[in-house]
Amino acid sequence: MSESAISTITPEIRVEALDAGCDEAAEALAQRLGLPLGGEAAYAVQLGRDGVQFAELGPQAPGPIRVDFLSGAVAHRRQFGGGSGQMIAKAVGVQPGVRPTVLDATAGLGRDAFVLAQLGCTMTLIERQPIIAALLEDGLARALADPDCAAIIGRMRLVCGDAIALMQAWAGGQPQVIYLDPMFPHRDKSAQVKKEMRLFRPLAGDDDDAPALLEAALVLASHRVVVKRPRKAPAIAGTPPGYALEGKSSRFDIYPKRAMK
Repeated sequence: MSESAISTITPEIRVEALDAGCDEAAEALAQRLGLPLGGEAAYAVQLGRDGVQFAELGPQAPGPIRVDFLSGAVAHRRQFGGGSGQMIAKAVGVQPGVRPTVLDATAGLGRDAFVLAQLGCTMTLIERQPIIAALLEDGLARALADPDCAAIIGRMRLVCGDAIALMQAWAGGQPQVIYLDPMFPHRDKSAQVKKEMRLFRPLAGDDDDAPALLEAALVLASHRVVVKRPRKAPAIAGTPPGYALEGKSSRFDIYPKRAMK
């Protein structure tokens, strides 16, 4: 979905302040996102003392989602994860003395980018859906203020915009690796993933332009493109991957261009 397509769903989404003292910040966020402040809605971008979150409204709605690098599963992975032995690290080419520059062109909630930044990779994150980008920006800001995460967040730069257009007009240093995780019904059946998929579908829809995204990435990346897919899902249409790394529920399709050294 292009960034401008948010206008087709804005009547169902409002911005609201959860705590006293957040009214001005909520009003500024509403203006920035082009959303109404209050009023009838099916979803809400909520701003409180603990940051920004996105919630479905109504009696049967799941709880809100927010980006939190300081607690929960992300923090546990930071403290007890598999380090450079993780499959995602192998997929992007992390090895002794090699920490590639990576462009995550489908950043989402930033979890994979955070893992790679923790391992020492310099990360640029692109997120085209403005509400998801606002959640990610808020999570990065809160984590930057934490002494245990500040150095990791310092290796992460967020850009909000259409990844295909940005890659086609890329003016910065050429990323060695481009990482893609297009919207797809991943096989992870955890309650948290189910909740996120339910809430994000109205925002992001399906990445129908994944083939164009892949081709733009193949032109820009200097060393390789990595695509995360559900283990049994087909590869993205177009150029076939050179090889794949397969785990229990996910697979990384690798499109090599040059050896990582």
